[in-house]
Amino acid sequence: MIGPIRLAYNLLFPLVLVLLLPGLLVRMLRRGKYRHKFGQRFAIYSDGVLEKIQNTGRIWIHAVSVGEVNIALKLIQALRNHDPSLTFVLSTTTSTGFKLAATRKTAWLEPIYNPLDFLPVSRRAVHIIRPRALLLVEAEVWPNIVCEVRRSGAKAALVNARLSPKSEQRFRAIRWLAAPVFNQLDLLCLQESADIPRWTSLGVDPAKLVVTGSVKFDDSAAAPRPLRDFRPVLDSLGIPKDAPVLLGGSTFEGEEELLASTLLSLRKSRPDLFLILVPRHQERADSVERSLASMSLRVARRTKLTAPASPDVLLVDTTGELASWYACATVVFIGKSLCARGGQNPVEAVNAGVPVLFGPHMRNFATLAHSFLRDRAALEVHDAASLLAAVESLLASPETRRDMALRASRCLTSHSGATARTVAAIAPILLLDGDHRNPDKCAP
Repeated sequence: MIGPIRLAYNLLFPLVLVLLLPGLLVRMLRRGKYRHKFGQRFAIYSDGVLEKIQNTGRIWIHAVSVGEVNIALKLIQALRNHDPSLTFVLSTTTSTGFKLAATRKTAWLEPIYNPLDFLPVSRRAVHIIRPRALLLVEAEVWPNIVCEVRRSGAKAALVNARLSPKSEQRFRAIRWLAAPVFNQLDLLCLQESADIPRWTSLGVDPAKLVVTGSVKFDDSAAAPRPLRDFRPVLDSLGIPKDAPVLLGGSTFEGEEELLASTLLSLRKSRPDLFLILVPRHQERADSVERSLASMSLRVARRTKLTAPASPDVLLVDTTGELASWYACATVVFIGKSLCARGGQNPVEAVNAGVPVLFGPHMRNFATLAHSFLRDRAALEVHDAASLLAAVESLLASPETRRDMALRASRCLTSHSGATARTVAAIAPILLLDGDHRNPDKCAP
């Protein structure tokens, strides 16, 4: 069945590519980094890269962007601990993902940009890399790449599989294409047992599904990250040690103003309440400061030595410090979940022992957000009024804050050991010998 379906896919792909090409060119012009190693997207590699990736037996891992690359790097390290002889090609779609992958480049790990899923391109890439196995991280399953890998005799698996409601709806609409492609995979490692019926309803063979937990939320094998003590910074601003702190982590446009309005409303009953804002993109700091100033709020900037007397808000315009700032908070709002879509990672806030709340748009962390809400381990807010009510309620009850933080921590423990379970699940695929190719099954 996959043959005719794949033929239809390859007839339609060039048309879709032509439609997307103008947007691609605009992005290249606006973001010069997108042109970086552009030939790799067509499986055209320099001699140096060719020399490394043509070594037969490398494991090919595909991770779309930064979040997925971090998962891939966790798995790579665990697999290397399992078998130090393993070598890897790590492909990414975005320039930010590639930049992160490039920091880990070694003799046994080569980063590349993922080739377009156009049959001549994907066939050339698979012929050059000749992978021992293909591991896809979280969501992207490209039909041609998967089928060409299987056609070459290698195995393929989806690890840390994520099925957002939007993706599930989209796959249901094209079940005729999705089911045969997913069933080309030898294994799908799921984050929760509750995901099993969702995948089987798409036509995926239940025998291919295994629950491993989320590698993203598994810190059992990771060395503890050293955190900085930022209490002295708050002391220098004159913030009392017992003053409640509302923190907005990785906020997007519009969310800073909502948090600021919450601060102003609660100041009537909690005059010592302090707000810390950590925008997701530090380059927005100037515009955020102007917006806060228009609300008559005194703003201190993290990167400036001078600050107004008795500031109302600390604007953290740096990168890499968010996890440490969470430890200073009383209540945390997770950004990109109320005025934007997708949500940001709540794990670092939970690990800091702080209660979290977020908006309804946590698509990127849907499984974890659902678990939190199910176990009363977080609060979901939908607008300015519910945000105000949630913060006010949490500030009023230390016991509620403590219990919520403990329940969230327990939710995370279900993912402890997910990396090791994933490695155990895919080890048979990586270690299988022999020729498993099935050219008829994957004929174009």
